Amino acid sequence: MDFIGAYSWPNLRYLLQGFWITVQVAGLSIVFSFIIGTVLGTVRYTKTPFLSRTTAIFVDIIRNLPLLLIIFFIGMVLPQTGIRIPTFWAAVVGLSIFEGAMIAEIIRSGLVSVDKGQIEAARASGLSYMQTLRHVILPLALRRMSPPMVSQFISLIKDTSLGVIISLPELMRNVQILSGSSYAYVIPALVFASLLYFTLNYLLSIIAKRLEARQI
Repeated sequence: MDFIGAYSWPNLRYLLQGFWITVQVAGLSIVFSFIIGTVLGTVRYTKTPFLSRTTAIFVDIIRNLPLLLIIFFIGMVLPQTGIRIPTFWAAVVGLSIFEGAMIAEIIRSGLVSVDKGQIEAARASGLSYMQTLRHVILPLALRRMSPPMVSQFISLIKDTSLGVIISLPELMRNVQILSGSSYAYVIPALVFASLLYFTLNYLLSIIAKRLEARQI
């Protein structure tokens, strides 16, 4: 093990560049997966005959596929059909679709958990179904769903490491390359990567705990 050599500034900068890619991919995927999950979960909740059933089938299919397979398909298979997506965006699309399906279930469960009495009160006050959904049901559900949603986002951050299969230059890919330059760098590089992942995920876990405490 060569911690001194592994932690030279050029090597640390290289790992931090990979971490920055990880943060960017995770950040964009969180935003897009939240939008996708909210739309899919809300559509499922409304129980519109065709749309709700179609959405349910899509969500179930995605949730039961390995994320690695989805990323590989988008990044490696689609280009062979003429659809070329840059590696960065292939990872974002794969993560957003998969995590969006996961969040859709969280959204749907949260919507179902809203007390029917509050819904009936909103309808009795003159609000339409869509107004009730937008102004009453969804805001109440989002507060209850915040802790599990943050936990899902933590999983998303860790899942960015799967981008290594399509050569995304994220943190673990750079760890792999740095380790390949010298066997003595393997453990130091993994330790540094672990600290970066832990710091980011621990901050999010603190947010999740605080949100959960507010629900008690």
